[in-house]
Amino acid sequence: MQPSPEQSPHHAYPDHWEADVVLRDGGTARIRPITTDDAERLVSFYEQVSDESKYYRFFAPYPRLSAKDVHRFTHHDYVDRVGLAVTVGGEFIATVRYDRIDATGRPASAPADEAEVAFLVQDAHQGRGVASTLLEHIAAVARERGIRRFAAEVLPANTKMIKVFRDAGYTQQRSFEDGSVHLTLDLEPTAESLAVQRAREQRAEAKSVQRLLAPGSVAVIGVGRTPGGVGRTVLRNLLGAGFTGRVHAVNSALDAGQDTIDGVPAHRSLGEIGDPVDLAVVAVPADRVPEAVADCGEHGVQGLVVLSAGYAEWGAEGRERQRELVRQARSYGMRIIGPNAFGIINNSEAVRLNASLAPDRPASGRIGLFTQSGAIGIALLSGLYRRGAGLSTFISAGNRADISGNDFLQYWYEDPDTDVALLYLESLGNPRKFTRLARRTAAVKPVVVVKGARHSGSTPPGHAVPVSRIPDSTVSALMRQAGVIRVDTVTEMVDAGLLLADQPLPAGGRVAILGNSESLGLLTYDACLAEGLRPRPPIDLTTSATPHDFRDALSAALADGACDAVIVTAIPWVGENGEAESGDGEVLATALHAAAAAGPAKPVAVVHVEIGGLAEALSAATSTVAQQRPAAQPLVAAREATGAVAPGAVTASPSATAGTPAAPPPSAAAADAAPTPAAVDGTPQASQAPESHGVAQDAPRTGRIPAYPAAERAVRALAEAVRYAQWRRQAAVPGKVPDFLDDTIDTQGAAARIDALLGADPDPRGVPLGHDEARELLACYGIAVRPTLPAPGPEEAVAAAARLGYPVALKTTAPHLRHRADLGGVRLDLDSEAALRRAYGDLTELLGKPAELRPVVQAMAPRGVDTVVRATIDPAAGAVLSFGLAGAPSELLGDTAHRLVPATDRDAAELIRSIRAAPVLFGWRGAAPVDTAALEELLLRVSRLVDDHPEVVSVALEPVVVAPQGLSVLGASVRLSPPPARNDLGPRRLSNY
Repeated sequence: MQPSPEQSPHHAYPDHWEADVVLRDGGTARIRPITTDDAERLVSFYEQVSDESKYYRFFAPYPRLSAKDVHRFTHHDYVDRVGLAVTVGGEFIATVRYDRIDATGRPASAPADEAEVAFLVQDAHQGRGVASTLLEHIAAVARERGIRRFAAEVLPANTKMIKVFRDAGYTQQRSFEDGSVHLTLDLEPTAESLAVQRAREQRAEAKSVQRLLAPGSVAVIGVGRTPGGVGRTVLRNLLGAGFTGRVHAVNSALDAGQDTIDGVPAHRSLGEIGDPVDLAVVAVPADRVPEAVADCGEHGVQGLVVLSAGYAEWGAEGRERQRELVRQARSYGMRIIGPNAFGIINNSEAVRLNASLAPDRPASGRIGLFTQSGAIGIALLSGLYRRGAGLSTFISAGNRADISGNDFLQYWYEDPDTDVALLYLESLGNPRKFTRLARRTAAVKPVVVVKGARHSGSTPPGHAVPVSRIPDSTVSALMRQAGVIRVDTVTEMVDAGLLLADQPLPAGGRVAILGNSESLGLLTYDACLAEGLRPRPPIDLTTSATPHDFRDALSAALADGACDAVIVTAIPWVGENGEAESGDGEVLATALHAAAAAGPAKPVAVVHVEIGGLAEALSAATSTVAQQRPAAQPLVAAREATGAVAPGAVTASPSATAGTPAAPPPSAAAADAAPTPAAVDGTPQASQAPESHGVAQDAPRTGRIPAYPAAERAVRALAEAVRYAQWRRQAAVPGKVPDFLDDTIDTQGAAARIDALLGADPDPRGVPLGHDEARELLACYGIAVRPTLPAPGPEEAVAAAARLGYPVALKTTAPHLRHRADLGGVRLDLDSEAALRRAYGDLTELLGKPAELRPVVQAMAPRGVDTVVRATIDPAAGAVLSFGLAGAPSELLGDTAHRLVPATDRDAAELIRSIRAAPVLFGWRGAAPVDTAALEELLLRVSRLVDDHPEVVSVALEPVVVAPQGLSVLGASVRLSPPPARNDLGPRRLSNY
């Protein structure tokens, strides 16, 4: 809302303070500055506040606002006097105001840095977390305006307000004066205040998802009067799934007297429904959606699933229609899945919701599945069904204009029915937040991601995302750092998901291989080596092996303490007549169940060729409840067959029999078609974790053992589980930033230099620093750059060498020759004036005039390995720290490792060890190992610099010569820019529309 013309012209309306927020109960509200046009809204709001709340606000009976009060509370300068309002449906439900004061408590202006703050929340909305959310936003506004402290007077009986201040996590002081509690809050964010803010964000966003997934009543808007159509399909699917709540059909064009459709009460509008409606599924043409949304908002609907197409995927007009849809829904406190969505499914027996276009509700299980594509969603449902897998929840979000994968990570984090989160993502609207949420969720349950649209310019229509400048390989490395299992195809996602959902994590990568096929055993052995596992030589049971032999061999392997996993290869038995006998699959499955149930649970893979009945027997589940398993390891089953039905799963019970899932598969392309594998860097990274998914654990046991049609797929899934388990073990003890850095870092000195270099009116495109400026800034963080002196002529070169001391290096700094020793632009070990003059003459004769070459002289550094350290601020991913060997390894081969900033000591250690050329640093071919401790310290210092000062948008140290003792930074470039916008910091807010 823009201010009227009489608003103070000295301070423009701060529209960046406007924000949509999710409240504690999952509903949404809008926070915005109060303007002079809000007088009537303020009066109406105040009339609905109880006398008790008014008394708490003004410390006296205050039944109504005077005209003077209304003027005061609606006229602000947005600097010394600021008021914010929380609105739902355009009406106020809460207000907050601060007034800058001096040391005596009187009105003041800057440089006074204290303000008095007061809140008022409508009684009907108390308990929804409104005041705590308002405190976050008004504190951010105050900090922006140079206010560092809030003072508040609260009556002792106003315990709710005292609790809001107390629980905020800010440093505070309390005293009792003149019958009231005097509170002073330091507004500088603390680790506690940030933790409080993020915990509240998680609870609120999880609740907003829960309201959609577990409604007590559903209305389908747009149900056709005749069979067919999207609305009628959803209605049929809701009824077919056995939804436990109430169902209503809505069609504004119903014939007179028609009061039911398919046995469901039918209405022309939501207003005709006497009972509350929690969820509305909107299946009307796009031009009629606003009318439906308004009807929902006016009748208290909590959330929408918008199946209608015709939005951002249709171009500029559709994008504006989508923005308006989100704004309209949020104005009523509703959240949206969609538009252009496929729908949602919740398999909880207490809900049994299928508000989607999928004709059948999939089997119940422990996997949560989120997809941005309806087509991919159909394929995944079909593939999971055929493999005997079950889902806890399924969401196909379409254009994900509002609710996204981030929201479902918030929900799944504490969802007791979900053990594994699978996400097919085509874009990341808030990558920093995704990484943060994925790291936290991965610490307690696996997160498996397929990222579609990975290449520049391929963002799907309808998705508003920040533009990233980093390659997909870097995104993959950063996901791995956060504990995310990043795979390349939906088939690999399902392969890994089944293993992780049905089995505990492996204790290591030692794999036993046994079976009746020597060839399949060798293929499995090779696949294990390729994935970095440690396979033992295959055990050949020969083709005459019986199911009893398989059981004995598997039992022995499981009991072997030197084995972490077992892969079984199986081909059909050959009968006496020479024909394959493929009908004993159930017998073999029972034998494997018996061995698995009797011994420690370790991964078992069955790679088999069309053994009749085995796939069905492997897909049976005996239980979906949690139970104790000793020394638990994943049990994998795999088979290989051309055109074979996709893998099933094994029941870990000796009494199990073949089973068939109750529901038929959705009609779709198979998700288990032959994959196109690609190697993904699986180096585990450190992360914080509240608990460790260790070897012995309480895990949900479905009795299934995932099965695969090829050894490569089973081994790849097992390898992902091994890497993830290693990440979890490391995450249990998080890394840290060494304390010794604090004594050698001048944060304030660096800030002062940055302010001076940027100036009062900085260029938004950024400012590259000169050599000396960069050296001085880096020195504030204990990073010493060897000086270089310009040498525009041979005499200047000689003078520079005399200052620096021989031996020296003569280098060109022309952009086309920089760091290109192979082109002759660098001459080293010049130990005399004669050698320097000779090199200078050769250089200019070979490559050009001094003015073109820009030669410099630098003192020689101790010999070592040339490396490069970089840090950049990416608009999408945030601050990224990178490391590689200088020259061809990083530039030509892309052998560079990446970590998110701030980096810990563990991140720094892993960073230098995760490049393929890392052996060069550790004494390859008899060379002396270099000082990796000094290199790790340098990485931590660069990380601290860009983390402490967001104006530092780029740092490149090249080359960094790492010697056996110490290192030398020979070149450095730094770029400054006004701090980029951060949507992952500050008060909670939803994406803007």
